[in-house]
Amino acid sequence: MAIYNVITIGDDILRERAATVRRFDHRLHHMLDDMAETMYEFDGVGLAAPQIGVSKRIVVIDVGDGLCELINPQIVEKSGNVLGLEGCLSVPDKQGYVYRAQRVLVQAQNRFGEPIEFEAENYFARACQHEIDHLNGVLYVDKLAHPTEREIAEIEEEE
Repeated sequence: MAIYNVITIGDDILRERAATVRRFDHRLHHMLDDMAETMYEFDGVGLAAPQIGVSKRIVVIDVGDGLCELINPQIVEKSGNVLGLEGCLSVPDKQGYVYRAQRVLVQAQNRFGEPIEFEAENYFARACQHEIDHLNGVLYVDKLAHPTEREIAEIEEEE
């Protein structure tokens, strides 16, 4: 397996809409394995293919419940609206508050091209939205909120 270099803000690939994956072969499987290894190496909870310089709709996520691999993911339903603190491997040493849906319904394919669908809530939902945004050329810094001190205190109490 290999550790990829993570592309940082300012690189044009992070602003592109990633292409649909059409081939579910050994190359894709190796990329998924290497992306997961890279994410873990850099202590991330998610990594999208554009962050390693590949403009394909591929995401890996692990918020502590095990690795989730998503190919061609899309969010088909959203509910709730919560404010939370986010960071990103492509925006090193920075964090900011972003509003995200509390619950999402995600449709995607697994590494073999089989359709999958699942509900994600709270932190997992936030990670799914953050990584899928990468596939559409959107960074969390594009969605920064400006919470009040009271809102920040409430978020910190919940943690």
